[in-house]
Amino acid sequence: MRYPIIIHPDDKLRQPCEPVEVVTDELVQLLEDMYETMLAHDGIGIAAPQIGKNIQVAVVEIEEGDRFELINPVIVKSAGSDIDVEGCLSIPHVYGTVERPDEVTVRYFDREGEEMEVQAYGYLARAFQHEIDHLNGKLFIDSMLEQIPEDELETYMEEHDHD
Repeated sequence: MRYPIIIHPDDKLRQPCEPVEVVTDELVQLLEDMYETMLAHDGIGIAAPQIGKNIQVAVVEIEEGDRFELINPVIVKSAGSDIDVEGCLSIPHVYGTVERPDEVTVRYFDREGEEMEVQAYGYLARAFQHEIDHLNGKLFIDSMLEQIPEDELETYMEEHDHD
């Protein structure tokens, strides 16, 4: 099932989310629905508050077939720094640069209820941080250094060696 995306400035996007107490069949179905919703909107990540659910769940997939389903994710370690462009399904047509650590270690639970830990670098690290921010009621525009007009985005990315 595809969910509609909650659009800023809806207050649901600013609420810190509740931790998941137990992984249920309903939660596993929600993970599938979130993934389907994310793909339908050409996203690389989606967090539960973006579909109106106030729980600590996010899905990230920056490379096809390499999906991360994050339940109660926490960044336990970060290092480095990088500035790059971000956008958000909940803030359409707005893009801007955000400074974030370029390495993170994220601890989370998977759909089996198993505790997992992943080290991420670069774009994947950025995606994890963006989605975890959503779970804490924070949006990328809160940390945006410079807004990039949508019609200048491709030129900006080429000039700054982004693909």
